[in-house]
Amino acid sequence: MSVVMPNTGLVLTPTAAEKVIDLLEKEGLAGQKNLRVFVQGGGCAGMSYGMVFDEADDSGDDLIVESNGVRIIMDSMSASVLNGTEIDYVDGLMGQGFTFSNPNARGSCACGHSFSTENANVSSGGCGGGCGH
Repeated sequence: MSVVMPNTGLVLTPTAAEKVIDLLEKEGLAGQKNLRVFVQGGGCAGMSYGMVFDEADDSGDDLIVESNGVRIIMDSMSASVLNGTEIDYVDGLMGQGFTFSNPNARGSCACGHSFSTENANVSSGGCGGGCGH
């Protein structure tokens, strides 16, 4: 059974929530799927962010939070690394996409999709001429 955790500190800005809801509707998934936010090993700085539309896992490892009308699912490891993170959506001259403002990140790659934390025991994949996201 999944656990509802209203105080994980992860928030979507209203702009990001609007974009997620728009994408769910365009994919025909509104009311069926939720936004899964996660971190995984890899990328230039050691860890990378990920987001997919998904359902809660019945194994009991998923934590669920709602932010600006969007139901967000995270596994417990990702929730601890993402605590206090703000996810925004930007659309400007330099590009568009979701951005993560994570107070737990201690170093990041120039691309902004890869990061490291003080307590993470994950080695960097190295840039190798570009970001590996």
